[in-house]
Amino acid sequence: MKKMLFTAGCAALLAGGPVLAANPVAGKEKSKTCAACHGPDGNSAAADFPRLAGQHYDYLVKALADYKAGERKNAIMAPQAANLSQRDIEDLAAFYSRQAGLSVKY
Repeated sequence: MKKMLFTAGCAALLAGGPVLAANPVAGKEKSKTCAACHGPDGNSAAADFPRLAGQHYDYLVKALADYKAGERKNAIMAPQAANLSQRDIEDLAAFYSRQAGLSVKY
């Protein structure tokens, strides 16, 4: 029984993947440049800038990587993402994915 619980625990930790390696505290520090458009916690008040708070980690990693690679086009985001390292991207994604998003009211 102990071996099965240990194995299940290890599998759960490994399933978390890069989120476990990413540092949301470092992401918060790195997000200061992002805050000018996206807000300090990722809940942008301006309709022109998307809200990042509460977005899925994997989505944020892919979006930033695509901006960096030129696969996703945006005149503002491309130069912002150009100098991000993979670690920077993961840390930013960890920070924003842990923020509370704003609920949509209909």
